[in-house]
Amino acid sequence: MLGAGVFAVWAPAAAVAGWWLLAGLAVAAVVAWCNATSTAALAVHLPVSGGAYAFGRDRLGPWPGFLAGWAFVVGKTASCAAMALTVGAYLWPGQARPVALGTVLVLVAVDSAGITRTARVTRVLLALTLTALAVVVLSALPAGAAPDTMAIGGPGGVLTAAGLLFFAFAGYARIATLAEEVRDPGRTIPRAVSLALGLALALYAVVGVVVLAVLGPAELARSVAPLADAVRAGPVPDLAWVATAGAVTAACGALLGLVAGVTRTALAMARERDLPSALARVQPRSGTPAVAHAALAVAVCVLVLVGDLTVVIGASSFGVLLYYSVANAAAWTLPRAGRPARWVPGLGFLGCLVLAVSLPAASVLTGLVVVAVGLIGRTILRSGRDHRR
Repeated sequence: MLGAGVFAVWAPAAAVAGWWLLAGLAVAAVVAWCNATSTAALAVHLPVSGGAYAFGRDRLGPWPGFLAGWAFVVGKTASCAAMALTVGAYLWPGQARPVALGTVLVLVAVDSAGITRTARVTRVLLALTLTALAVVVLSALPAGAAPDTMAIGGPGGVLTAAGLLFFAFAGYARIATLAEEVRDPGRTIPRAVSLALGLALALYAVVGVVVLAVLGPAELARSVAPLADAVRAGPVPDLAWVATAGAVTAACGALLGLVAGVTRTALAMARERDLPSALARVQPRSGTPAVAHAALAVAVCVLVLVGDLTVVIGASSFGVLLYYSVANAAAWTLPRAGRPARWVPGLGFLGCLVLAVSLPAASVLTGLVVVAVGLIGRTILRSGRDHRR
């Protein structure tokens, strides 16, 4: 959860909600908690890989399962573009898109070679990210409150901000995928999810308060690198490079993990004949899905070239919220002994749909079009195979 979101999501959220940004964060956290609780219950009931794609197929049928899997692929592809654009915005704002393109190509090549993010590397990245965030908070706070020179946003933008801020919470479901590998998953997984989500929320709240107070909503909304700008506003502006380094390492680490997740999900869907079979081809030496890597690289590069950070964050949130709506619907059908209180998946399902349609119009329209293309494509694939039989 500590990836590009905590470094990049504040500006678009401030643009729509202004000082109400923190209310949006609270709403996003509630929806994320419901989603995480439902996903944890599903993982305990069905301890297999595949997330809501597998849960949807098992509890609701092939079409809801496909919808979840396709929404995941779409949403996380947009996340890849957001991570890359974050690297460009912090590292070289004037040439953000070329830097983002280079970042995508390098990390897709790294993952296709079979070089993955290990637990040890994850701990190093986490330590670097936490260090950078600590520097931001401690060096920006002495700057004091920024003058409120221009009022922007308002309570009417809370739901849109919540949908955008939901992007920052993505990642808690990774814990649920470990149900096969831990002792007493029925107790361990829900506790781990709640703890991780609670710690992330506390950290986001602190950082959000600092950048909002130091820069003010209007200046925050205009910033392409808000955490670095918050440090520059403080008494030690030369430490802004720490925020930049933290953003780059966090975003690159998250991007490498996303590349692995998206390509393997596409591989699994291709094997189930929900996506073209070519995506199931793997390299003999590394065992990685070569065609899926190439397709992902092309799609992310296109998004980097044509979309801005707000649009790709919104598109990512739209796909992931749709994914979790299927997870909540699946959790609703679990046996009483294995499901959370019914209001949890119910609130999660409703919250996901409300936040999804509250996102910026360009993100919603893009998401709907891509989801429709996926559904039509699956229909054509299935009808063609049935006809050949």
